[in-house]
Parts: sequence; structure tokens; C-alpha cells
Amino acid sequence: MSVTYDTTGLRGSRIQTYGVAGLFRTCWNAFQEWRTRRALQGVLRGLSDQELMDIGTTRGEIDYVAANRSTDPRGNLSAQ
Repeated sequence: MSVTYDTTGLRGSRIQTYGVAGLFRTCWNAFQEWRTRRALQGVLRGLSDQELMDIGTTRGEIDYVAANRSTDPRGNLSAQ
């Protein structure tokens, strides 16, 4: 890891660079998150409307629920 100073010359303003390994790690983590989200969407789309209603969501909320797994689409906090 290296630290470079911003070109504006302001003190205390630093930009951290992590190189190729950091970029790869960031991309890999984003890819894994995308795969998890797609898998959850597939499972939720396979449920019937009644099963979706039982867990408190609708077909229109599947994408939101998959992208925001820690929140409740109705605005309530989910039990984790």
C-alpha cells in the first residue's frame, strides 16, 4: 500500500492506493455480491405468490429485497 498526497496541496488530504491486488479484491467482492443477489432473486422468483405473502413481500419487491437483504421493504428492521 502506498499513500500519495492530493495534487491540491491541502495538508491532511491523502489518497490511498492499493494497486492491482486491491483493485482485483474490490472487483472480486463486487462479483461475489452480484452472484449472491442473483441467486436470492432466483429463489424468490421461484416462490408462489402465497409464499411471498407469508414472508411479507411481493413480486414487485424481489429486486429490492435481494439488493437490501438487511432491511425490510415495509420499512421495519429485519431480525438478523
